[in-house]
Amino acid sequence: MILGVDLGGHSFALGFVRDGSVLSLREYETPRSRTAEAVSAALRERIDEMASGIRVDGIGIGVPGMLDLEREKVLRSPNFPGWEGLPLRYLLEKSLGIPVRMENDANCTAIGEGLLGAACGLKHYIVLTLGTGIGGGIVIGGRLLRGGHGMAGEPGHLVIGGTNPCGCGGLGHLETVAGADGIERRAKEAGIKPDLKSLWEQREDPRVEPIWRDALEALGASVASLVHILDPEAVVLGGGLGPAAGFVEALEPIVKRHLGDPYRSLLDLRIARLGKAAAVIGAASLFLPDSEERLC
Repeated sequence: MILGVDLGGHSFALGFVRDGSVLSLREYETPRSRTAEAVSAALRERIDEMASGIRVDGIGIGVPGMLDLEREKVLRSPNFPGWEGLPLRYLLEKSLGIPVRMENDANCTAIGEGLLGAACGLKHYIVLTLGTGIGGGIVIGGRLLRGGHGMAGEPGHLVIGGTNPCGCGGLGHLETVAGADGIERRAKEAGIKPDLKSLWEQREDPRVEPIWRDALEALGASVASLVHILDPEAVVLGGGLGPAAGFVEALEPIVKRHLGDPYRSLLDLRIARLGKAAAVIGAASLFLPDSEERLC
């Protein structure tokens, strides 16, 4: 049995995967500190709990952040402080005594949605995970786009301008405005309860509307730029925000406003179908030979 893990942001998910189906998917709150020690301890505890009496042949882990090309180390995880240079795969494998493979969490989501979800049947698509930050997985010709150093597909770090510091060390990146942490930060500064779900439900409130106006504008312009560069068959919106009621309807006209004429009529924005299960399936599939060849 293979265990798939999505470390995510505010929460992490675990599930056993067999024959492409997720069994016993469970979700837990991520420790508030998000330090490597706290997250690793919580992960070990939950894995021991779930795997009691079950033979686990491997653990695939979706990790938020930028990984080295060999998928051994975390180079930068903007929303998880102190993870830089962490040899996570080795540490977990040594601790658990079970083979571990890891991939960027949004890439895992892209694989999962391509295998069984909203991107099934497509060869060229983008998956955006709109959560704590903004992750992305890009599939071109049925293969994940990893880049020369393993760090391709980071739409949350598209530069939109401004001086907001990003957790990656850069300035003015998309997720500082349109990621959950950035949105909640602005709400807190305005004296509003910093809860993403309630903020979306109150989006027409005069105090909240400017926050969403800026977030949607930045995200819509960024999606249009990605479409211009990559010409995908579809853009799939996942994470905690993508499937929210009314979100695609609010975002689509902004994207179209920024698109050139030949692209506008071809725009296909889709809602991710699998939720947390997508990354869990994608992570577990790291143990399948040529998992990307299986994208349907």
